[in-house]
Amino acid sequence: MSNPRVRRIADRIKVVVAELLERRIKDPRLGFVTITDVRVTGDTQHATVFYTVLGQDADLEGSAAALASSKGMIRTELGKQLGIRHVPTLEFVHDALPENARHIEDLLERVRASDEQAAQASAGAAYAGEPDPYRKPRDPDELDEADEE
Repeated sequence: MSNPRVRRIADRIKVVVAELLERRIKDPRLGFVTITDVRVTGDTQHATVFYTVLGQDADLEGSAAALASSKGMIRTELGKQLGIRHVPTLEFVHDALPENARHIEDLLERVRASDEQAAQASAGAAYAGEPDPYRKPRDPDELDEADEE
């Protein structure tokens, strides 16, 4: 989607679909839907619309069914508002990004907690062995004493 025309079409589809969901579609199964992204193929024949739904799994299933049933009306309205010869076919895909981000945040919080426990456990600990374990070149005086022994 590096083509500027394709990007403009994707942005316009995102705005139009969001407005249609807010104002024109009156399906009672449709929950609180947010359009997160739209990806259009390079030939502008197919558009994938990513969405999230606020609520439970039942709200997600109902919203998916409502979007599938209103796909034709949305595509018709897109054709009127986009003004292009071939209106892209639409595919609605639930966006799992917020759930993935929440899962990653939980994992990071768990790692932070274990790091704090490790830091507390090692607070009073000392290193095993000598404080400076690296070999150093000997002084000439020490060499003479070692040879005498």
